[in-house]
Amino acid sequence: MKALVIGATGATGKDLVKQLLNDHDFEQVDIFVRKPVDIQDPKLNVHVVNFDQPEKWKHKVKGDVAFSCLGTTLKAAGGKEAQRKVDFDYQYEFAKAARENHVDDYILVSSYGADPKSKIFYSKMKGELEEAVKQLHFEKITIFRPGMLDRKDSERTGEVLGGRIIKFANTLGLLESQKPLPTDVLAKAMINSSKIKSNGYSSIELGNIFGFAEKSNDQH
Repeated sequence: MKALVIGATGATGKDLVKQLLNDHDFEQVDIFVRKPVDIQDPKLNVHVVNFDQPEKWKHKVKGDVAFSCLGTTLKAAGGKEAQRKVDFDYQYEFAKAARENHVDDYILVSSYGADPKSKIFYSKMKGELEEAVKQLHFEKITIFRPGMLDRKDSERTGEVLGGRIIKFANTLGLLESQKPLPTDVLAKAMINSSKIKSNGYSSIELGNIFGFAEKSNDQH
């Protein structure tokens, strides 16, 4: 298979690309990034693009399965409008290009609580993206809705603190369904989902992602 990845330089994306390159079921991995990356592999094609100009790169979004794990924080983006450009506009244009180029399988990392009717900006934005991607009518769409992510060397202070609190609660037998999800586990679950032969829409929530990542290929 040929994989297409957006968000390859983030924590989840790095783990995803690494696993895809080590997976014999994938002969080629194309990543779409804003800056050159320090990765070299005979299976890897790096497309350095300007996401504000999809007309210049959309013809390259061709393959068997597209993975979208792009995202930023309000702080890093510098404002809601800038965050929406990354978390909605860029991802939607990538999904649209994939569908126009007849990619059948689309896998999206969303967020727990995503809801287009939410009064919370982030949850509303994620919910709107989910609905917009659904309207593209891929043959198969899988949406992952993780809660707290356990990123290696995370600089997101709130996430690190929140993760520590939940992990402590887990030691007391509390909040088991909301335990922080390591990004490499999320990446594995995404790859496993690409190997399931099915059609239609499905969403994988919170703690269910752990079990999904453990599914062996012979179950697919």
